[in-house]
Amino acid sequence: MYTYFVTGGAGFIGANFVKYLLRKYSDIKIIVLDNLTYSGNLATIKSDLKNPRFSFIKGSIGDIKVVSSIFNKYFVNFVINFAAETHVDRSIINPRIFFETNVLGTQNLLEIAKKYWTIGYDVKGYPVYKKNVKYLQISTDEVYGSSESKTTFFIENTPLDPNNPYSASKASADLIVKAYSSTYKIPINITRCSNNYGPYQFPEKLIPLSIKNILDGKQIPIYGDGQNMRDWIYVEDHCRAIDLVLHSAKTGEIYNIGGSNEKKNVDVVSLIIFSMKNLLESNPQYQKMFYSSASCFSPQLERINKKLISTVKDRLGHDRRYAINSSKIKIDLGWSQEIQFEEGLLKTICWYLDNQNWVKEITSKSILN
Repeated sequence: MYTYFVTGGAGFIGANFVKYLLRKYSDIKIIVLDNLTYSGNLATIKSDLKNPRFSFIKGSIGDIKVVSSIFNKYFVNFVINFAAETHVDRSIINPRIFFETNVLGTQNLLEIAKKYWTIGYDVKGYPVYKKNVKYLQISTDEVYGSSESKTTFFIENTPLDPNNPYSASKASADLIVKAYSSTYKIPINITRCSNNYGPYQFPEKLIPLSIKNILDGKQIPIYGDGQNMRDWIYVEDHCRAIDLVLHSAKTGEIYNIGGSNEKKNVDVVSLIIFSMKNLLESNPQYQKMFYSSASCFSPQLERINKKLISTVKDRLGHDRRYAINSSKIKIDLGWSQEIQFEEGLLKTICWYLDNQNWVKEITSKSILN
């Protein structure tokens, strides 16, 4: 029985990964560590708490005692580090917490994993580790910086060039992971994904925020001219890729994971508006929700149009385009994305419409504080 230690497992991608593992495997144990900051929510994993194969511990990856106690209690096979402060806007306002969590927290995890996994030393003095153990760092395409050319795609050995405190903290963490691999030969992999979307994403991100604001009758803010380009991947496709890397990738390899769905931000929001209007017009259940919404400024479907889009002042350090080449993971491991953007977006909209109680809980003052 493999034991997975998933940090940040009450957050968006981490929780989706936990649910994916529990669906796929019957003979595993999952320990989730999450500090339950603004975007981590126990409601997201509420149904999983009843599963005997799942355990939850509240705490920080930077807490030596908490992390050590987990390794001391369980024979951890895999560490999957999702735990991170992730929102660029928040990193601009308060960079320190991003470096404390994303950099020092990562180093703490690596050091403790190295200690508990080491069973001896070889003739050169390098640690020898237990069998079937691996540390996986979940990173981001933002570490590569901005691509100004529409024909340029980042590959795994593209020099890192982060442009804001968040991406700088993630790039720093990647380098620390590589350093532990080079210096101590700890078995690691790093994955760098493009923009994820899907269920359980905190509603400050572009797609869930747009859905929420349409229901609330509010304008949808877009930075600058709205022409910033992002590659979008449905979160379950990302989870499948992570699972493959854990079990099939050669130690030390880095993999880009993208959805091959480059879209301008303004086009993403326009598609959300179009899709939601069609859904509301064709689905009586959703119509009833819309008409009965106390926060809706006017229960008229014709108000759902592109006039809801509002451009706001561009943020500092706003990268123009992220674009990664995912050929390596496709060739090496046989992975490919299964959910195309239009299909995934419709699934995502329906999920948020069907789970308004979750949205209200995670955006409530008690959760945010």
